[in-house]
Amino acid sequence: MKSAVETLNPTRVRLTVEVPFEELKPSLDAAYKKINQQVTVKGFRKGKIPARVIDQRFGRGAVLEEAVNDALPKFYTEAVNEGELNVLGQPEVDITELKDGELLAFTAEVDIRPALEIPDYSGIEVEVDAVEVSDEDIDKSVEQLRDRFATTAPVERAAQDGDVLTLNLEAKVDGEVLEDGVAEGVTYTVGSGELLDGIDEAVKGVEAGNSATFTSELKGGSAEGKEAEVKVEVTEVKSRELPELDDDFAQLASEFDTFEELRADSRKRLEQMKKYDQATQAQEKVLDELLKLVEVPIPEKLLADEVETRKHNLVNHQLGQMGLDLAKYLEIQGKSEEEFDAETKEQAEKGIKTQFILDELVNKEKLNVSQEELTEHLMRRAQSSGMSPDQFAQAVVEGGQVPMLVGEVARGKALAVVVEAATVKDSNGEVIDLDDEDETAETAEAEGTEAAAADEKPEV
Repeated sequence: MKSAVETLNPTRVRLTVEVPFEELKPSLDAAYKKINQQVTVKGFRKGKIPARVIDQRFGRGAVLEEAVNDALPKFYTEAVNEGELNVLGQPEVDITELKDGELLAFTAEVDIRPALEIPDYSGIEVEVDAVEVSDEDIDKSVEQLRDRFATTAPVERAAQDGDVLTLNLEAKVDGEVLEDGVAEGVTYTVGSGELLDGIDEAVKGVEAGNSATFTSELKGGSAEGKEAEVKVEVTEVKSRELPELDDDFAQLASEFDTFEELRADSRKRLEQMKKYDQATQAQEKVLDELLKLVEVPIPEKLLADEVETRKHNLVNHQLGQMGLDLAKYLEIQGKSEEEFDAETKEQAEKGIKTQFILDELVNKEKLNVSQEELTEHLMRRAQSSGMSPDQFAQAVVEGGQVPMLVGEVARGKALAVVVEAATVKDSNGEVIDLDDEDETAETAEAEGTEAAAADEKPEV
């Protein structure tokens, strides 16, 4: 077999391949065997029909077509390996010559990964938010914890903000009660902004045993989006009582004996969260600066496929689970379809560039992924997916996605190399050493590179 490579542009090549006919013999034999199993000829047992009879009855052309279809993937792969090409997607194959007994010639156009030059990235400098925890931050955290331990008690007065009510609801559209517009025993906290627009204003000042009526646009059900007249009956009013912020509360809500110990722990946790945010911010900003340093040509078809994949996932998975279509989503977001398409394309380009550059860095820095690193990454991914590690691992193996996970870990390590070489300062001008936050940083890297590559796409 002879092959030659012609570069059409930085991301596409044309392979020209010539195959001597004798190299088609295994595929020809397989073609005769396959046809033998599919046809019946009087006077011959099934599977024992001579080749000359098959040629006479069904035509030599049918045999050649079957043989070529069987052989093309093998010869194409050999040509790709011979040319040391890193191909993307499926080739467009054109048979240019087929002479029985002499020669098979074909061309194959296919997208390839562009050759990238990674410049010196040690001069990258980024600024991130400083880790600062104020007394107000701690107060807010403690109040949130306090709110979780609130109790309720029935009261004989009109409903007010913060009260927990028990309600009966009845919705009418055009004067008719909807079949799915009646609900009883609904628990609702006044001021939470849940359920229906206008309900807070309607129930404030209403005592148990009384009712009010208001109009609102229904958010779901058979009459979703329609204006309805809603009758709300208050059957019970309960006030929320918050515990005192003292040592008793600390013992109730935590493992600490004193309230001061609880506040100290809140400060520590908030600092850890802000360090995590700082590490994530560093990853994102360093990656953005790295993308600016490298010119990355993108195959048009790969970009178009990635845009379509992102749009499909949004419409059929994310929005579908929320009961929305694209038009409603765009209305909520205040975007036109043109703006949405432009943003999706921009995100897809960034995802592809990120993957290309980080994969090139993996090769340049000769980074490997250990079994321990892969296992840790799998555990994180399982947790974020809501599946058990065993379930997630089984799904990954059955879906043939292990190489994808290995790629994610390797790209995270590549970005870590760049971050380590970069200068990261906080908003106070202090240089940040992320080495002390390895676990946090690794998590941020993995999540950051996955987000940039967009749902682990493209798998190239």
